[in-house]
Amino acid sequence: MTVKTVDVLLVGAGAMSSTLAMLLKQLDPSLKICVIERLKSVAKESTDGWNNAGTGHAAYCELNYTPEDAQGNVDISKALTINSSFELSLQFWSYLVKQAVLPEPKSFINRTPHLSFVWGEKNVAFLKKRHALMSAHHLFQGMQYSEDPEQLKQWMPLVMKGRDASEPVAATYIPHGSDVDFGSLARYMMAHLVEHENFELILNHDVEDLQRSSQGGWSVLVEDRESGKTTRIRSKFVFLGAGGGALPLLQKSDIPESEGYGGFPVSGQWLVCEDTQVADQHHAKVYGKAAIGAPPMSVPHLDTRVINGKKALLFGPFAGFTTKFLKKGSILDLPSSIRGNNLKPMMAVGMNNMDLTKYLISEVFQSNRSRMASLRDYFPQAKDGNWRLADAGQRVQIIKKDEKGGGKLEFGTEIVAAKDGSIASLLGASPGASTAVHAMLDVIERCFADRLDKDQWREKLKVMIPSYGESLIDDAALLSRVRQDTLSTLQLNP
Repeated sequence: MTVKTVDVLLVGAGAMSSTLAMLLKQLDPSLKICVIERLKSVAKESTDGWNNAGTGHAAYCELNYTPEDAQGNVDISKALTINSSFELSLQFWSYLVKQAVLPEPKSFINRTPHLSFVWGEKNVAFLKKRHALMSAHHLFQGMQYSEDPEQLKQWMPLVMKGRDASEPVAATYIPHGSDVDFGSLARYMMAHLVEHENFELILNHDVEDLQRSSQGGWSVLVEDRESGKTTRIRSKFVFLGAGGGALPLLQKSDIPESEGYGGFPVSGQWLVCEDTQVADQHHAKVYGKAAIGAPPMSVPHLDTRVINGKKALLFGPFAGFTTKFLKKGSILDLPSSIRGNNLKPMMAVGMNNMDLTKYLISEVFQSNRSRMASLRDYFPQAKDGNWRLADAGQRVQIIKKDEKGGGKLEFGTEIVAAKDGSIASLLGASPGASTAVHAMLDVIERCFADRLDKDQWREKLKVMIPSYGESLIDDAALLSRVRQDTLSTLQLNP
């Protein structure tokens, strides 16, 4: 058996691991880093362009980030947090472009206006209230609002063409929104990293076991999926960034912090149009309101996408239920994740979310006629022959203990780390890749705290991410400076 010794071992070669690896290499080029990926290529699971929404989730258009309560109050706090987190990603990518680590920005990010679109008097009233609150904050300065059909035709002609003129409609518009091909972005970062010493990318290998090493850190057993040969990797620090595959690995670590966590898998599908005559008539991401009972990642949207350099329109995603944790996973993933310490939370979530489960199962059996009818809510003149059905990626939502000892289902992402900082895992989904920089900074602060001050890592992070350590939510002048630079560098200016 081959034995390797490294400083940092990252499991999964998607958005999270590529971001953490790049941050750490910029902070300390001497770190010996190894990345293990179970597939034969990089970023082909949740990070791949065809598997995620690619919106560059900035909370400009996603209505589920601004919920309305029974009294009609709209809460924009989550939108502020997500927007400020995405700004960190833009700053880091801008730094990498300036350093020629990343190529021409258009190869992974493209300016695509973000719109929220609703119809019906009640929804129009909600959107107007939302706009008033958001546009008053500097993070969302410049957000436009209109109920004028002629204005909406200019913003989104395909959406308005053939629509009932008597129906009340409204939209908000942000011109500097973006479409991000996270798959290409991760592959560009990995391609740069593998050219440097002290970095190794090992593809087509499974992590079979991980346990604390008597020498400190972790001992991780990996197996070649073709030859069956095994390698033991000893590492001071391990990060589990394997998307839906992170939870089973976290459970194998047996750290106390992992107790009580479970996963609720959700699948998805897109309707895809690659006809350039149609796709060229729409240049925007148009988000609507989710159906009652739908999970947040199933908010319907008609998206302009540029994936691997090719433009297409995607509509969906249509959610569904599966027991797989990965798109290329096993139907045994969910039952295999059940443990004594998470059984109660998982049962509680199952009992309390029957409506969600029924909704997801109904989505699985939805007909193409039904899917096309949903599309025509956003594109009234859509033709069946221009659209094909494609599978999206898997999402595993977090199940955890609640304050009462039961369980709760959370739609978001969370870092779970050992008390000694020797291992960390990212669980959950949306907004996911868009806030990878924010999430990986959290990992660094929790697991490399001693180096932040001792080795001047804070100062180095400030160079890469000018707003690091400060609040973009509170500081309008700081936001203005960094946003002006990132929009210019990444060619996102209108």
